[in-house]
Amino acid sequence: MTYSDRTRRSEPGDVLLVEDNPGDTRLIEEAFADAPIDATLHTVPDGDEMLEFLHQQGDYASAPFPDLVLLDLNLPRTHGTELLEEIRSDSKLQHLPVVILTSSSDRDDVVNCYQNNANAYLTKPTGHDEFVSLVESLEDFWFKRVQLPPAQ
Repeated sequence: MTYSDRTRRSEPGDVLLVEDNPGDTRLIEEAFADAPIDATLHTVPDGDEMLEFLHQQGDYASAPFPDLVLLDLNLPRTHGTELLEEIRSDSKLQHLPVVILTSSSDRDDVVNCYQNNANAYLTKPTGHDEFVSLVESLEDFWFKRVQLPPAQ
């Protein structure tokens, strides 16, 4: 199943978080648990596991195809912008919505991500309530309002 095969308003969404910092992962997981949303969060700690998840390989053979990827930039082994480039160059993944969620507010990072077709660039909030608000906004936009192109 791909993101466009899903009826957005009748089924919960699947969000893949690619985050290596256990503290940030915990904050985001707590925000998903506390926000009144209809989405399931899946987490992987690096780009290699992200690609396995997206291609449903190895431990992720039965993983759902995500409706949205939240991608950190500063990851071990492979930087987030390289992963974004890889997603955009794969015909099966190129339309997958990717939101950069990072602590960097560096202008060059922002420009580079948009040049590589990120759907959005968000700087991580600092507190729990702000994370909950962010999660609610993501769910409202990506699962209730946006129309995505059909899968190819």
